[in-house]
Amino acid sequence: MTAIKEETSTTTKLSAREKAAVTNEAARAIIAAEASSREAKTERLRLLRLQREAVEAKAPPAKRKAGSKKDH
Repeated sequence: MTAIKEETSTTTKLSAREKAAVTNEAARAIIAAEASSREAKTERLRLLRLQREAVEAKAPPAKRKAGSKKDH
């Protein structure tokens, strides 16, 4: 219990400028991580799409069955 009191009593208050700098740094780190994640996901999905298109291009088109026409 005394260790916690000693730690809190020795910390100094941050100025408004320092608080803004800490917040700005944290926000920029979060934004950079999200952008990196988004780019990785986009690249992964693009590669999957290209693979699917390559497989579909090699496969012959499926033939449709002729449906029967009913007289009304």
